Amino acid sequence: MWKEFKEFIFTGNVIDFAIAVILAGAVGLVVNGFVNDIIMPIVGNFAGGVDFGDKMLALGDKVNEDGSPANAIRYGKWFNTIINLLIVGFVLFMLGKAKIKFMGAAPAPDPTADQALLAEIRDALKK
Repeated sequence: MWKEFKEFIFTGNVIDFAIAVILAGAVGLVVNGFVNDIIMPIVGNFAGGVDFGDKMLALGDKVNEDGSPANAIRYGKWFNTIINLLIVGFVLFMLGKAKIKFMGAAPAPDPTADQALLAEIRDALKK
């Protein structure tokens, strides 16, 4: 079992996936900082000086030691998360477009034997 696990863990796909996850975490921190420190202050400025990160709906009278509500719906943080998602999605879209532009689209894989046989049957039926 140990040998099988070692073979699995050291395959190229697993290591590539681990690298991608680590890089995604780092990119997530950068995007989060970009949204919270650059984008949201600009959006807040155009919305009348509102800081969306602090927006919440208190669900009771209890408060924490710092004076913030003990139980609240923090919709401002959720709004920041949606902005993060949109920016990450846009960046990934642009990276995909750039990859296709510079490297070309991935060639279509050759059909399998079953697919070739089905294509022959389809062509024969058309005749």
